[in-house]
Amino acid sequence: MSDKEVILTQDGLKKLEDELENLKSVKRREVAERIKVAIGYGDISENSEYEDAKNEQAFIEGRIITLEKMLRNARIINNDEIDTDIVSIGSTVIVEDLEFGDKMEYTIVGTAESDPLKNRISNESPVGKAILGKQKGTTVDVNVPAGVIQYKILEIKR
Repeated sequence: MSDKEVILTQDGLKKLEDELENLKSVKRREVAERIKVAIGYGDISENSEYEDAKNEQAFIEGRIITLEKMLRNARIINNDEIDTDIVSIGSTVIVEDLEFGDKMEYTIVGTAESDPLKNRISNESPVGKAILGKQKGTTVDVNVPAGVIQYKILEIKR
């Protein structure tokens, strides 16, 4: 992971800090105990429990490094920075699909926080890119693999 700026909301920052703390204080100990128990089973060259524990340890250490780097390069978006006149990171936006009339609500977040299942979309996603910097009432074209979807921005909230 490069030293790319990571854009986070206050909630996203807290979530990453909590995950990092859990990995360092709980998961590290748990995996160390698993390794210790697996070593007790004897020959580690053919010990699948030892292998699994070592793989988990490597994953945990890698994730810790990733999280620390993300937090070092974090730029925090505060709620009072969110403009309700134009779509920005942190905005919650209601859009209407002009072809089908469906209305959707999205919160625009940085890539580290995106969760499409919870309607938290990245500023780098097709919809995020298309509506970022636009005003209420604007119609935008969103390029998707199936073609182009037109959305009208109905509302911008914090």
